[in-house]
Amino acid sequence: MTQQRIIVGLSGGVDSAVAAALLQRQGHQVEGLFMRNWTEDDAYCTAAEDFQSAQAVADVLGIPLHQADFSQAYKERVFADFVAEYEAGRTPSPDLFCNREIKFGEFARHARALGADAIATGHYARLEHGAEQSRLLQARDANKDQTYFLAATRGADLAGVHFPLGELRKPEVRAIATELGLPNHQRKDSTGVCFIGERPMREFLGQWIATQQGDIRTDDGRTIGRHQGVAFYTLGQRNGLGIGGVKGAAEAPWYVAQRRTEDNVLLVTQDVQDPRLNAKSMVLEPCYWLHEEPPAGQYSVRIRHRQPLQKANLQPGPALSLEFETPVWAAAEGQYAVIYRNDECLGCGMILAAKPS
Repeated sequence: MTQQRIIVGLSGGVDSAVAAALLQRQGHQVEGLFMRNWTEDDAYCTAAEDFQSAQAVADVLGIPLHQADFSQAYKERVFADFVAEYEAGRTPSPDLFCNREIKFGEFARHARALGADAIATGHYARLEHGAEQSRLLQARDANKDQTYFLAATRGADLAGVHFPLGELRKPEVRAIATELGLPNHQRKDSTGVCFIGERPMREFLGQWIATQQGDIRTDDGRTIGRHQGVAFYTLGQRNGLGIGGVKGAAEAPWYVAQRRTEDNVLLVTQDVQDPRLNAKSMVLEPCYWLHEEPPAGQYSVRIRHRQPLQKANLQPGPALSLEFETPVWAAAEGQYAVIYRNDECLGCGMILAAKPS
């Protein structure tokens, strides 16, 4: 293997730390780059703590750690669309565009300006680099596979990228971190929206989106609660509705069945088989392909991270359409359907409209 100067995106987490260590084991000249992409540092977005963890890892590995601030690009190219999608009544998927615009855009350009031959991250995914294209493949650890979040990435941006964890399972990664004495070997995995963190989303979005309270109603017109703004809810949601026991209703969960922005009403149902919650087909627009748009045919699709793959027939056109063998549950407009051919991730499309079963 040709030795390279590889800059790894060190986030402070165990995955990126082990990715750096594995590349170092292979004889590469490894350096770290810590990204600052959100200006606030609070209980939910702990950039200072993350940097300290990344620096501790760099010290143990004996590698330099660079820093870069991409917060302006993040706000303009990722966060602005995130807010706009909520305002439009859709459910956005910001992590896909954080990867497309920041991690494999700004980060990659900055790393190459520092003299890197290649970059690496701690993503659970695999890459096959060919003479003309780099194929994105699912990770060996199906439970950790992150190709869903990489599906909007430009295929050309994956040339010269390493995913050292693609062949490993999470317990193996933890074991390697422990074996190497990495200080963050037991650090909890990060969750929540890319770089914003796992925070009370309703309270957070309220800083950016003007909404008003309204009725939560059943299909027969009964008002059974109050919502805090229809933009804060998504199709199929059952938690956080604030609906207790409803007189005359079964002791069963309530689900968001429809967000009526025209009269500010949230419609709910207890029927998990409700056609509004089970889509047999959908229209995707816009679409993002790693390489060329796939031809008509049957593919595997998921509309959420870790969701089991489901068979669907794809039909190209001005707006691409998918017809599923089995209805998919809670296909919210604004989410992304990711298309696979066997193990290979081909790209994705935004759910513009989902048609009931």
